[in-house]
Amino acid sequence: MKIITFRDIASLNISPSTCFDWAESMIKNKRNALLPPKISLKPRDGVFCNVMPSIIKDGDAGDRGGVKVVTRYPDRVPSLESRILLMNAETGEFLALMDGTWITAMRTGAVAAHSVLLFGKKNFATIGMMGLGNVVRSTLVILADKIPDRELHIKLLRYRGQEEDFAKRFSSYGNLHFTFVDTAEEMVKGSDVVISGATYLPNDVCADEYFDKGVLVQPIHTLGFTNCDLFFDKVFADDYGHVCHFKNFDKFRSFAEVCDVVNGDVSGRENDDERILAYNIGISVHDINYAASIYQLMSERGVLDTLPDVDMKDPEEKFWV
Repeated sequence: MKIITFRDIASLNISPSTCFDWAESMIKNKRNALLPPKISLKPRDGVFCNVMPSIIKDGDAGDRGGVKVVTRYPDRVPSLESRILLMNAETGEFLALMDGTWITAMRTGAVAAHSVLLFGKKNFATIGMMGLGNVVRSTLVILADKIPDRELHIKLLRYRGQEEDFAKRFSSYGNLHFTFVDTAEEMVKGSDVVISGATYLPNDVCADEYFDKGVLVQPIHTLGFTNCDLFFDKVFADDYGHVCHFKNFDKFRSFAEVCDVVNGDVSGRENDDERILAYNIGISVHDINYAASIYQLMSERGVLDTLPDVDMKDPEEKFWV
């Protein structure tokens, strides 16, 4: 079993377009996966440990499976941290223990960018953003890569100077224009798309009247927009099993999985007046697909041979007590 670190993965210089393609492929082929709802442990307020298993059948890298464990400790730097155990689902062989930091950030951003392009109104131009951590950065990196010629006005909600660092990160993008706002109401009102990467919100961010017709709301960590559940025209999610327990689920006006839209089984956005909510909870098939694709890429480039092995010293014959 290989040990694959954050630096090993980051040094591959995987492009934003590749990240998008991996996410899009997995969304389309989600039905070829075994995906139980994740187990979420919350020992205290603001802290969680999520355990997320899945198996992908007939994936681009063959049958692969594994488990992702992601934790959030607000006083830790970084507060979010994850590990992925990758296995060959055909033989049961454990292939690698991988850092999940890069994978989590990029697959989350790719899925969010995919939903923006899929459900955003035609020629959307104004985006409100809050919770300006890595997942929102990766969302914009991938979105900008997909629509490089579109002029985008981006309103950033001020928070501890993060908005200035965020705008500086994208200062070389001539088509991205940033303004800073002081309230969630200013961030939401007038936006065609609202993206939140906040990992902790005790309440909804603003009242119903601030959400214009045609808006797409993408709460990456599902927090802060439960009032939208009740009056938005359509709600989409990456997986039914991960949202069916939401307190307002039975009150959604319309619900479908994103993969059903991608595969043409249900309609997505049908006009520019529909208010749409996209709950991409974060499902481990994306992490396992990324991990398997990275493992395969490392094998093709000869990188795996340079990485350390862990010998678990398993018994070579049947073990009896």
